[in-house]
Amino acid sequence: MFTGRAASSSLSEHSSKEDGVAQLEFDKEASKEIEAVYLIEDAVRRRRIVREALAVSSGERLLDVGCGPGFYCLELSEEVGPSGQIVGVDPSPAMLELARRRCAGRENVELRQGDAVSVPADDGDFDAALSVQVLEYVADVEAALAELHRALRPGGRVLVWDIDWATLSVHSEDEDRNERVLAAWDEHLTDPSLPRTLAPRLRAVGFEDVRMRAHTIASNEVDSGSYGAALVPFIGTFVAGRNGLTEADGQAWVEEQRELGERGEFFFAATQFCFTGRKPEFI
Repeated sequence: MFTGRAASSSLSEHSSKEDGVAQLEFDKEASKEIEAVYLIEDAVRRRRIVREALAVSSGERLLDVGCGPGFYCLELSEEVGPSGQIVGVDPSPAMLELARRRCAGRENVELRQGDAVSVPADDGDFDAALSVQVLEYVADVEAALAELHRALRPGGRVLVWDIDWATLSVHSEDEDRNERVLAAWDEHLTDPSLPRTLAPRLRAVGFEDVRMRAHTIASNEVDSGSYGAALVPFIGTFVAGRNGLTEADGQAWVEEQRELGERGEFFFAATQFCFTGRKPEFI
């Protein structure tokens, strides 16, 4: 179900807008609200798919760039076991604090503050690296991919997961407002359609055997396990003041989605893309 005006007081823009893009800033309150989204059924399913694609073995060293509240760190720490290690990196102190609490007592988890274009890690230090729904917010994607490549040992594996937001489809009876809302939502991203160019970019920085698999998130019901239902309030809050929309417009759109759900007419769908690759054994 919708959480009303979720994130209305805590999702804000960074003080500097890189390349004119309004980046979301995760303060303490917003981080907790995002953490709740990680618990929904769609998010749990995505983590399962990511873990299966990584195919982690006991004793491996893993790097999670943009680790957020630490769900991947916790779950993957169980797979690498006490002889392995996972290092989570995130720029947000609030997110890292949540990750520390979640992974408390896990001696094989280390958390570091840093960003995707300057990862605090030694060259060739990891067997595998992942970055899930992070790079679509990064201005210099090539630099971020190069950092993943640098941190991996020869033969190391990479996984990058992002959404092509052009595939986002939301039903509305007010088509004009709906189009303006979805266009305004794109402003929180550096590249709303990053997956379209990720494969050649991965190859350009040196990865080989680059593969892609698509995974749809879709719902025609407003329930607690739906990514769409969880995202609607965030969209309604963010779009206020953008693309000619007022705060009242944003909340009217959220309310319409709630009413459509009550009538059994809610529809939300988007496509996520999982890219995997490998650093060559010999460089």
